[in-house]
Amino acid sequence: MNLHSTYGESKKVNFKTALFKSMPPDNGLYTAKRFPRFDKAWMEKAGDMSLQEISFEMAKALLADEIPEDDLKTIIEKSINFEAPIVSLKKQYNVMELFHGPSMAFKDFGARFMAEVMSHFLGKKKEKLHLLVATSGDTGGAVA
Repeated sequence: MNLHSTYGESKKVNFKTALFKSMPPDNGLYTAKRFPRFDKAWMEKAGDMSLQEISFEMAKALLADEIPEDDLKTIIEKSINFEAPIVSLKKQYNVMELFHGPSMAFKDFGARFMAEVMSHFLGKKKEKLHLLVATSGDTGGAVA
């Protein structure tokens, strides 16, 4: 997956580079030019899949060229190992509860996945990385 800056002034980079650089040199944000599309049949099938299965299929569509499938499955199993139930408010209104992770914050999804992917890439080189983050509120627990 090649990513480019939202400002369009920086060269394209792969996912691993974007992950460790955080921001492009032009101070934009890294994003994909195109995102994978899932057809109607897949969307209907997703209703019978677990959160981990859906997460894996979506991550595979984005990262298959950078992370082998078996490794990606392991990353998903380690990082998204809690539920996010869909609760019906009214007949046509449903919400996904994103506060069932270890820190009870929606950021458990992104922060845990990011940490596992970083560990995956660093583990191959046996490197260590120190992250300095500034957080507030529920973000701190999820990032920690």
